[in-house]
Amino acid sequence: MTGPAPAPHGPASRGADGFGIRARLLAGSARLRDTPPGPGYKWVALSNTTLGVLIATMDASIVIISLPAIFRGIGLDPLAAGNIGYLLWMILGYLLVSAVLVVVLGRLGDMFGRVRIYNLGFLVFACASVALSLDPFQAGAGALWLILWRVVQAFGGSMLTANSAAILTDAFPARQRGMALGINQITALAGQFLGLLAGGLLAAVDWRAVFCVSVPVSITGTVWSYLSLRETSAGGRGHIDWAGNLTFASGAGILLAGITYGIQPYGGHPTGWTSPWVLTGLIGGAFLLLVFCFVETRTAEPMFRLSLFRVRAFAAGNLAALLTAIARGGLQFMLIIWLQGIWLPLHGYDFEDTPLWAGIFMLPLTLGFLVAGPVSGYLSDRFGARLFSTVGLLVVAASFLGLLALPVNFDYGVFAALLLLNGLGQGMFSSPNTSSIMGSVPARYRGVASGMRSTFQNSGTALSIGVFFSLMVSGLAGTLPKTLSGGLQAHGVPAGTAHEVASLPPVSTLFATFLGNNPIGHLLGDGGTLDHLTAAQRATLTGHTFFPELVSGPFHHGLTIVFGVATGMALVSALASALRGGPERADGDPSEPGPAHGTKGQPARRTARSS
Repeated sequence: MTGPAPAPHGPASRGADGFGIRARLLAGSARLRDTPPGPGYKWVALSNTTLGVLIATMDASIVIISLPAIFRGIGLDPLAAGNIGYLLWMILGYLLVSAVLVVVLGRLGDMFGRVRIYNLGFLVFACASVALSLDPFQAGAGALWLILWRVVQAFGGSMLTANSAAILTDAFPARQRGMALGINQITALAGQFLGLLAGGLLAAVDWRAVFCVSVPVSITGTVWSYLSLRETSAGGRGHIDWAGNLTFASGAGILLAGITYGIQPYGGHPTGWTSPWVLTGLIGGAFLLLVFCFVETRTAEPMFRLSLFRVRAFAAGNLAALLTAIARGGLQFMLIIWLQGIWLPLHGYDFEDTPLWAGIFMLPLTLGFLVAGPVSGYLSDRFGARLFSTVGLLVVAASFLGLLALPVNFDYGVFAALLLLNGLGQGMFSSPNTSSIMGSVPARYRGVASGMRSTFQNSGTALSIGVFFSLMVSGLAGTLPKTLSGGLQAHGVPAGTAHEVASLPPVSTLFATFLGNNPIGHLLGDGGTLDHLTAAQRATLTGHTFFPELVSGPFHHGLTIVFGVATGMALVSALASALRGGPERADGDPSEPGPAHGTKGQPARRTARSS
């Protein structure tokens, strides 16, 4: 029986499996793999890959909103100066691995089989999920266990996200590709926000439930993928680009780590951008990435095929995706701070309950994704990606301007409408943009193209933390100390103690609001200051409204900067999207002139219907 590629079983394929993983998990799977894909296979591929990217992206964000419960569960004070690093790496470890490894794993999918790498990713993800839910340690050791296994989990998740789009592009005809990729992509993006809701719900039950929830899903997905998915395109054996892998992983990792530590205070500065270590990381990381680009132009089989950027739709789509991911990540973190640290306490919610309700009140954003994504993907198959992706980004920019105009203590109806508008705009952009990127590259490069696309998107999310937290800290640094000192003294706190508390780095206050935590009682209680105040003063200082009202003015000042920059990024993304050109598809090598590219390396254009 013949098919588009040799069936992944038998002694030959087992010897070629560099990961030592047998192609069969259950009895009878060999017989199933002998069967070529039928007409319904594309829906099996869509449902399984959608489950894969959903659980991978949910776990990327599920800890963000449940961090207070996790730190309480392992007995670690997240606001202690020495523990801020644990907090950052709990979030960023997953994001950094995802940003650095997806293109490598996409290339391995091109070489050894996209389904093979994808299946292994589900298996690694399932094992890491089990280990996370069984953390046996407390305090710092417990945090390190979680960070380590989050990195392993991210490795498995990167295998899933790096190859899912390529698997779908192989499985679906061009006339349905936008719809399929739209569903897959919007599920991935919605997973980031569903993770916030799931984290809030599960943290209210038990902190281990935050990690346990992915265990049955990942185990089911592993068995299902090994039994149902088939290789539908021939993998091209080749050499691993070790020099490219090393320089890219080192450069991107060092650069993103430098940006991460840049938001922490250094010396007398509110941020660490003047730290020698941070500057060394930024300069060294950027230099290694330049070396990487030089290496890739001189490698016969590069991991990061720079020649793909000659395809205008590919280059413009990835630029727009990068800037939109930065803006979306900034929105996500700012909304959590806004809701958990200020708005919900002002409306009578206990600080311990704010993670749950923040996830619930952000649902309109996810709803917008889920509604607009598949619809825009379906319509873009008929009318092209440029119109929908560009208009979607203009809608996103308009929603940022609307959020910019809101007072800190807003009316929720208006807030929800703006979140829905933002979700609709991002849904309109993401599906057509993904379809345009993946449909513009030759079939044999879809794995590496999918990895490159994911790299830009994941890097944008990691960069957003450094960019927007730095902008917010800079905004707080100018106004918060004076406001905090004056507010504490007005309620009986001695001037010396008030100045000492107010002189703490603004990032500590920012993390307090991010965690839905009232730090006043914690900071004043340690020194016994609260014991010398009246009962009324203690009740005011540790109540629901004092801290949120105190930081709302400085926070709004920082928020103005953040949403202003996000608006600018959305508008630049819209311009890049508009310049992508019309419907196009490349079936040749972009590095070599030919029928698909013409004499100047530009892809010939024809509608997706005719592909």
